[in-house]
Amino acid sequence: MSDQPNNPLHGVKLEQIVTELQAHYGWEYMGYQINIRCFTHNPSVKSSLKFLRRTPWARTRVEKMYLEMLSKRR
Repeated sequence: MSDQPNNPLHGVKLEQIVTELQAHYGWEYMGYQINIRCFTHNPSVKSSLKFLRRTPWARTRVEKMYLEMLSKRR
């Protein structure tokens, strides 16, 4: 039984979030929306994960972008 039944991020790995956003929007749009170097200069999932794991404000913005993408898909 899940402790967070209404949390759409529960059980979703950061790598999955970045990969899905990149596939849906592409690095250029992601870098435009959230101006961080790991999206604008030689972007990769690996570099993005490294940065986002140690930068809470950026991770929060990426998670928000992911939730907005999910709500638009519905």
